[in-house]
Amino acid sequence: MNNIIFVLALASIISVALTETCQKPEVVASAYVTEDATVLTNVAFTTQFILKCNNGVKGISLYAEVEGKALPAVRLSADNKYQVSWTEDIKKARSGDYNIKLYDEEKYAAVRKAIRNGEDPDSVKPLVVVVLNNPGVYLGPWVNSELLAAFLVALVSYMAFSAKYKLLA
Repeated sequence: MNNIIFVLALASIISVALTETCQKPEVVASAYVTEDATVLTNVAFTTQFILKCNNGVKGISLYAEVEGKALPAVRLSADNKYQVSWTEDIKKARSGDYNIKLYDEEKYAAVRKAIRNGEDPDSVKPLVVVVLNNPGVYLGPWVNSELLAAFLVALVSYMAFSAKYKLLA
């Protein structure tokens, strides 16, 4: 009798463990990046995505990794909608594609273990990769309007005084 209970308990634990893993994940993503940085010191990156699994798993805890930084993927709703956000200094933010590697708990633990052991964390295959495109940030005009106004005042003043001296001469 104890053996039957043990086998049933083991089978239920294995089935729960197998259903937690997302099989053949697909992602539908949208992104936002701060584009006007004339008065800001940091650029904000945000991506929202819906994770669809073939086996219908919902509510998976996800972790993200972007260029060596570990970030949590926040679950927004019960239908597998997540968000990953971070900020970077304007001087360090580059234009182009950012690869957001998403890991479930098991794979993220493997990444941390690889880092602890001095191994390459890229050896662990992510669950899925979301690509966020940064078109670049606008840092303002090449010439400030105050400088342009001062230059125009100096030019108009010079022309006025030159015309005055020509009339008096």
